[in-house]
Amino acid sequence: MTALAVALAWTSPAWAQEAAPAPAPAQSDIVVQETPRPLPTVEEQSIDALRTALADGSMTSGYIVDAYVARIGKLDRAGPTLRSVIAVAPGKDLRADARDSEDRRRAGKPLGPLDGIPVLIKDNIETQNMPTTAGSLALANNDTGRDAPLVARLRAQGAIILGKTNLSEWANIRSNNSMSGWSAMGGLVKNPYALDRSACGSSSGSGAAVAASLAAVAVGTETDGSVVCPAAMNGLVGLKPTLGLISRTGVVPISHSQDTPGPMARSVKDAAILFGAMVGSDPADPATKDADKYRKDYAAGLSPDALKGMRIGYWKPEMAADLAARFDKALAELGAAGAVLVEVKMPELKGLGEAEGLVLHTELKADMAAYLATTPASVGAKTLADLIAFNAAHEETEMPFFGQETFIKADKSKGLDDPEYQAAREKSARMAGPEGIDAMLKAADARILVTPTYGTPWLSDPAHGDQFQGPSASELPAVSGYPHLTVPMGLVNGLPAGLSFIGTAYADGLLLKAGYAYEQATHARVAPQYLPTIPADLGPRTP
Repeated sequence: MTALAVALAWTSPAWAQEAAPAPAPAQSDIVVQETPRPLPTVEEQSIDALRTALADGSMTSGYIVDAYVARIGKLDRAGPTLRSVIAVAPGKDLRADARDSEDRRRAGKPLGPLDGIPVLIKDNIETQNMPTTAGSLALANNDTGRDAPLVARLRAQGAIILGKTNLSEWANIRSNNSMSGWSAMGGLVKNPYALDRSACGSSSGSGAAVAASLAAVAVGTETDGSVVCPAAMNGLVGLKPTLGLISRTGVVPISHSQDTPGPMARSVKDAAILFGAMVGSDPADPATKDADKYRKDYAAGLSPDALKGMRIGYWKPEMAADLAARFDKALAELGAAGAVLVEVKMPELKGLGEAEGLVLHTELKADMAAYLATTPASVGAKTLADLIAFNAAHEETEMPFFGQETFIKADKSKGLDDPEYQAAREKSARMAGPEGIDAMLKAADARILVTPTYGTPWLSDPAHGDQFQGPSASELPAVSGYPHLTVPMGLVNGLPAGLSFIGTAYADGLLLKAGYAYEQATHARVAPQYLPTIPADLGPRTP
């Protein structure tokens, strides 16, 4: 084993080694190449910058892979120990993928903008060469040997699947008292901006890893907030796409009405490139039947002038004074970039949360059983009830901080034919879409809406779970299936905050254009410094 492989060896706590049915996936044994000149860095490098380096020969795909694997060893397994990456792909696969990419480049036949670019995949999305665990020991042996269609699309365009990211276990659906970013398989993800703060969830690992430049970009998934919250709280761009543009086949499910994968990146253009590579129809996912109509180069139309003359509706939710001041500055920045701003009121949508809850509980039971039926025999659990029993039997390792009351409640749901469930789905979709987002757009005669994405990251607290404070913009686009883009708004008291761009169905490209123009006008994102905590006397910090 090489020195780098030793540095990357995953040191699980004793309880994880005892409880896990199989050893953790093998890590890469790639060794960083030594050269007599200063080594170029992958830190904070965009996809375009990496492509330029590949084209001019200052980097190879193999070097880029090596450099990211080394950063995982330095920052994720050691140093600040972010615990954002559950597994690195086998070294032989990474070497083969890098060689193939180099061969295509030398032949002048690259497969697209992602050819030779490493991508991390959230560990509830199937990859053929690594288990897919959803963070749970119950799926430690879920080695399906297949790629989810979205992963297959990325490989077909030359992307190098670098590894699997940690997540809030079961995508944060097991308990309402959960601690975001924690899983029995991976431990607790730390926020690179302040290591004692939450990375949010459930795509916490994807968020922290991309913020720390452990890959160029990563794929997350969202049911309600699980892309946009970790993106906002890790200083990233995150897109929760229109439902049905990206296949959910091979994704450990919660809800077929709301689940969707989405891109997470350090810039809008990188998010647009990754998003465009994943869009497409999948016969096994009926929601994607029209997706091929929307396949295009979403990065091609980005312009710093896109906000000129664009009518934008905004609303001001209750929030802390420092976040409110940063949002006011963002509105001024949008106006200076040419946007026409119109204030709107959030409609009273009584009963939306309760209706969404019934939908998620009902679909979780049905969709999870359908997924588990496709897993290998090495996965003993085949129903939600089986997972509940597994957790109870492994309480010390699976539930050291919080329980599974949401799983238990979902297991009592009455099925997809239940009239109460069907009424709840109709009600929630109507209130979130036509009576919510669409109504606000109409009232403002606007093309998009903006508002703060969330508050800033809270302290990780095993005793009390998540301590959400401030606004949350995720529910209406999540329930309606409409797109939702978050873009860094800068730092508030040293912690990242995001600005949400929300539109109606299939307005994904429009949101990316508006978000890009805002990004280029402000350059608000600040790279993380891996502080142990935020100093009490730091004071407001806004770029």
